[in-house]
Amino acid sequence: MQGMIMHHAQAVEMTALINDRTNNENLRLLGARIGHSQADEMKYMERWLQLRGEPASPPMAPMQHTPGMDMSKHQHHTLMPGMLSPEQMDALKNAKGAEFDRLFLAGMIQHHRGALVMVTDLFNTAGAGQDSELFNFATEVESGQSSEIKIMETLLGSRS
Repeated sequence: MQGMIMHHAQAVEMTALINDRTNNENLRLLGARIGHSQADEMKYMERWLQLRGEPASPPMAPMQHTPGMDMSKHQHHTLMPGMLSPEQMDALKNAKGAEFDRLFLAGMIQHHRGALVMVTDLFNTAGAGQDSELFNFATEVESGQSSEIKIMETLLGSRS
């Protein structure tokens, strides 16, 4: 859940870029849908963790640092499945019009597919199916994001 909150936060960040970078009404509507659903799911996950006495974000792992090591060449976080790299996010932030639309759709498809990997990993975790609330939530995420992937693939195909 902690990882999925961070994952969803990037999707919300991506959708916040839409209005200033595209005139595509279909993309704006889809982005609003994604942004709202991801924000609502983040609230749910934070509440779920809080009820179990868990923090909303994972504890920071101590970085192994060797004296003389150039830390500027190392990413400061490990990307979760499907998350856009800092370079991909920069490209998205710097794009406008049709180029933004293409980068957004391709990036969000990548992002959603990563979330589906995380859901599959959760389903494959021993005992995960015993928490019916968690199982129902993960099933809804899987269904919603699979549906959105199909919509985005159609939009991306119509842009080609």
